[in-house]
This record gives sequence, structure tokens and C-alpha cells, in this order.
Amino acid sequence: MKTEIVKELGQADILLPRLVAEGLAANDRIKLRLSALQAAVQHARDPRGDVPDLTMESRAAGLAPAALVTLIGGAQLAGDDKVVAPGLAPHLKGIESDILAMISAVTVGDAASGQQFDRRLASIRGAGHLDATPEIEIARIGRLTGVDHEGPDSLHRLVMDLHKALNRLAASHSEQVIAGAHVFGVQESDRAPIESFMRGLGETRPLKFNHPGLDATAIRAGDRLVIQNDIGTTDAHVIVIVVTASTVTITYTDVHLARAKFFVSLFDGRALKWSGLDKHAAAGLEDEGTFYLVTGSYEYGSPDDRDDLLAAIGASLVFLIDWNKARKLLRSWVAKTDAVRILEWAARQRIGHRGFLELGGNELLGAAVRSAAPTRIGFGERLDQVLGREAAISFLKACLQISTEALLEGQSSRLARDRIGADLVRHLDRVDSGLLAMVLRQIGLARDVAALVQQSVASNEPDPAAAKRLAERAARIEQKADRIAIEARAEITRLNARLVIGDLVDRIEQAIDELEQAAFVASLIQVPMKTEIRSALQALAAIGVTATEHAAVGLAAAAEVQEGRRADSEDALAAVARLMDAEHHADTREREITAIVFSGGLDLAAALGALELARAIERATDCLASFGHLLRRYTMSDLSA
Repeated sequence: MKTEIVKELGQADILLPRLVAEGLAANDRIKLRLSALQAAVQHARDPRGDVPDLTMESRAAGLAPAALVTLIGGAQLAGDDKVVAPGLAPHLKGIESDILAMISAVTVGDAASGQQFDRRLASIRGAGHLDATPEIEIARIGRLTGVDHEGPDSLHRLVMDLHKALNRLAASHSEQVIAGAHVFGVQESDRAPIESFMRGLGETRPLKFNHPGLDATAIRAGDRLVIQNDIGTTDAHVIVIVVTASTVTITYTDVHLARAKFFVSLFDGRALKWSGLDKHAAAGLEDEGTFYLVTGSYEYGSPDDRDDLLAAIGASLVFLIDWNKARKLLRSWVAKTDAVRILEWAARQRIGHRGFLELGGNELLGAAVRSAAPTRIGFGERLDQVLGREAAISFLKACLQISTEALLEGQSSRLARDRIGADLVRHLDRVDSGLLAMVLRQIGLARDVAALVQQSVASNEPDPAAAKRLAERAARIEQKADRIAIEARAEITRLNARLVIGDLVDRIEQAIDELEQAAFVASLIQVPMKTEIRSALQALAAIGVTATEHAAVGLAAAAEVQEGRRADSEDALAAVARLMDAEHHADTREREITAIVFSGGLDLAAALGALELARAIERATDCLASFGHLLRRYTMSDLSA
């Protein structure tokens, strides 16, 4: 038990069993120390006599045998009435220290008796009987060790009375075990709240795995039931719960302010009134003796409400062990606030973080990155920069869950690493899917421009105003597509995505540029065309629209190949084949139009317009065919993966 911090909290009641045990041990030491003083006098008077062997008694009392042998064997007379001996002053200080330990225990269990014993000790001190001097009067040793019931008080009599008081306390606070908690002096009515706290503790205790901690102690102190838990190994990390007839009070201390806030957050939604989170200092503690203290109070309406809260408190404690270590680790992969958010989720889902730490933590994540994405995630690069914030949080949640499940189910650490690596691949694939969605938006705009071109060649009646509006609309669409392309490239760079996705963006952007050029040329043709050439242009424009549709279908199918759907891979490859066919048909139509123009009989403006329009549409289908080749490579790489 973390004695110093519990004393600092003013909850010494819970320490009584330990203090009684220490007091009884101090009684044994005092008796041996007094015997050693008597033996020292005897040896000083008769140096040739044997030095008594107190080795067994020393070890039983927890004292060093050599120190007592030296004290007794080196004792000499100083005149007729004094004795000098090596180590005498520390020996006398030890007697006083042990007396104080006995009085301290009695005071916690019976304050009035403790005050009485304090006064008796003060009287003995006042007479100089415990002065730590290098020599001591033989008469003073007699007063220390003697028991004269008729005469003045003596130290030995004080020790005997303290021993009786400690025995009474020990008898009234004999140890029991209730649901795994060590309890002392409890009443039958205390059983339900203790069992409730231990039930919650037991539900989540397995999640600490090999880490020490979570031992619970309970004691009845007057009208209060006091439950204490050490949590982990940090000196100032402790929780004390006081249960009265109407209230549950939680006193929680922590050296980490962030963890104290986290603990409070676990009880959001409960009618607890919190105060504190103040910084305190206490001597004898690690971390320079500073800690944070917070107190929560809950006035319950029924025993069921009380026990429900106690179970929740018990269940929450395992999530505090190594919490700051886990937070620092996660903070190197995502933002600080998101690291806490992940730990809160893990606590509420009763997954925890200890399994993740047990399997290696950073090393576990590093192995997953090296195995699944060595070229996608650089050394020291945060996951939220590669996957995006929500995807990174989702992946790290999965890491905690997989680690916990693996340890609880007895799976190998290798299997856990493989599962985490596979989950990282899935999240990276989802990143690709998000980028492909941006490319799909580009294709949708490409189709819009292709449809405008088709619309422009559908009529043989020149309309300058309508043609101008058509060209302006195509230009606006092309500008919108440019913005999407810029955004997509920025995301590809930020997320370190596959280069082929950037190539897909480039090809669609080029196709849109060519289609917008075709719309511009179509807006300039303001003379009637022969039916033959107009029909050929209409057929070519229709191929441009169809090609954009094949590209959209192929990309949508390819995005699903990452999920392992064979039908989608077949659909993607079939769409690529149709794109190739569309490009061939466009070549044929473009050459047909070129032949018609060179056959003569056309107005010069109409001839030039037809040639430029056909070439722009054909170049757009070339870009879409190139897009198809890239899409095939993307699909095949996913299938091979």
C-alpha cells in the first residue's frame, strides 16, 4: 500500500491493519533492543564472559545480528556507574522510533488512547531516559528495562501497555477476504458495496495482463467504509473511496494532470460532483513530490445506485495503468487530442491499451508499416498525414482491439502483427478509394463537356448566341475540373498515394482540355454543313460521350477491387477493353471526316472547323484510352496484392 500518499490524503484509517502489523513488529524489536542493553551491562561487568548469541532473535525481529553482537561485545564500564558501547546512540534512537511506530498505530485505531500514550512517552523523554548518548548510566538502563507497577512509569511498562492495545486492535480488525479484497473490521452491510466494487474490478482486471497493481483493501472506520486501491506502481497514483449511509466520495491522486482529467471523463453522464484537480506537494514521493488531487461526490438514492457506481469505479481503474505511456506513444502517430480520444474509446469499449503495449506498441506499428506500406509511410511520418485524421484514428482503434483480443484468446504475437498489417492495407486502400472518387468527379465533368460537344453538332441551324453560351459553359466546367485536379494532386502528395492515381488524374484532365477545345471550335462553326460530314461528326461526338461513360464504369469497378471482389475486377477490365474499342472507332471516324474534307466541295471555314473539331474529339479519346491502360495497371496491381 502507498502509505505516504494515503496519509497525505488524511485517510489513515485504511492504513490501520498495516500500521498494527508494523506496531507489533516494532514491539518485538524493542524487546530485543532492551535485552541487548541488559546483556551489554553484564558483558561490561564481566568482559571474560560469553557474549549471548542473539542471531535467531535478531533475524526474527528484522534487526542486523552483527550490530547487536558489536554493541554487546564492545561494551565497557566508564567508571562505576556508566557503560559505553559501539552503536549505543543509534540503538537508543531505534528504541524511540519503534515506540513511535506503536503509538502511531494505536492512535489511528483509538485516538484517545494514542494521546494518552503520547503523554506517557513525553514524560519518559522529559526524564532523559531516551537521550541518544554514546554512554549510558547503568541505572538508566534499569529504569528503561524494569517494570515496577508501584513506582513511576517506565518505558518497558509503556511498551507492554502498547502491546496490549495493539493486540486489541488486531483482534477487532482481523483480516478477511471478500471477493478478492483484503478487508478489516467490516460489517455485514459492507459486503454488498465491497462486492460491487470488486465485481467491476474483476470484469476488467484481465486487461492489465502482466502489469502489477489493482490490489484492493477495505476497512470499517466508524460510520465509514473506506476502500483503497493502489492502481499501478507510481507512488502518488492512488484512489480512496469512502462510503457512508448516503454518499460515495472518490479521492483520486495522480502525477499526470491529463490522466486525472481522463479519469473524471470516464464518469460523464453520472451525477457526480467533482472538485479539485489542484496541484499538491508531499515529501517522500517520486516526481519531486507533486501530484494532482480531484474529489468526486455522489449522493445516492438507493443501494443499487451506490453499488452501480462502485462497480463502474472498479471497472475503470485498469484503464489508468500505463495510460500516460500509451498516450505518448499514440501521440507520435496522431494529434494529442486524438490520442486521448482513442484511449477514451478503448476504455468505454472495455478494450484498453495494455495489450497493445504488451505486444510492443511502437514496435508493433512500425512492423505493420514496414510490412504493409514501406513506400507509403515514411520514417517518423504521422498516420493522420497519410491516412487522414478519421482513418488514422480508426486504424489505431483497430490496433488496440486486435492486440487485446490476441492476448485474451492466446493468439501468437505474429498473428496479431499480421492482422494489424492487413488492417493498415485496408485503410490505405480506403485512402485510394477517396482519391479515386475525386477522379470519378473529373470523369463526370468530362462527360458533361462531351455531351455539350454532341449537342453542338446535332443541329445544322447556326445560332451564334447559343453557340457562345455552349462554349462558355464548357469553359466553366473545364475550370471546375482543373480545381478538382489541383486538389487531387495535393491530396496525392500529402497522403503519399500511389503514383498511378496521379497519372489517372492527368489523363482525365487532358481529355477534358481536348473536349473543351472541341466545344470551343464547335461554337465557331456558323455555316451549314453537308449531311455526310455532319453525320460523321455526330457519330464521333457520340463516341466521345460513350468513352467517358466507359471510363466512369471502369474506375468505379476498379475502386472495389481492393475489397477483394472478383466480379468488380472483371467489370473494370471489360470497361478498359471498351475504352480501347472506342478509341479505335474514334480514329476511324476522324479519318473518315478528314477524307470528306479533302474530297473538296466544302466551305473553307466549314472544312477547317470540321477537321479541328474531329481532331480534338479524337485526341480526347486517345487520352481516355491512355487512362484505360493506366486503369488496367492499377487493377492488376490490386489483384496481385
